[in-house]
Amino acid sequence: MQVEQVDFVALPTRDVARAVSWYRDVLGLRASEFSTGEVETSNVTLSFWSPEEQGETFVANENGVALRVSDVEAAVEEVRAAGADVLGIEDTGVCHMGFCKDPDGNVIILHRRYAPRA
Repeated sequence: MQVEQVDFVALPTRDVARAVSWYRDVLGLRASEFSTGEVETSNVTLSFWSPEEQGETFVANENGVALRVSDVEAAVEEVRAAGADVLGIEDTGVCHMGFCKDPDGNVIILHRRYAPRA
């Protein structure tokens, strides 16, 4: 097998329309032309699903989905101004990461790599 690329990442939600609106309006991602429950980045689709509608327990993704931005601090301030729960900013020595949560509690990492690993 040869994996070609990542096509989509699924994120749990309790309200698909609200999730699409938040990712579109706050993060600036475009709504998918293929599905009403998805938004697009330049290289991967974020697909929202409602586990409770399928009899599953809702659990927010606390591992985080990293979205590359040009300026982490500015991006964090934009999501803070939009009312997002901001957890903080970290400098790892190779990247800056701003941690926030979407309306369902899924962790979103606003990320920018600035140096190679030593």
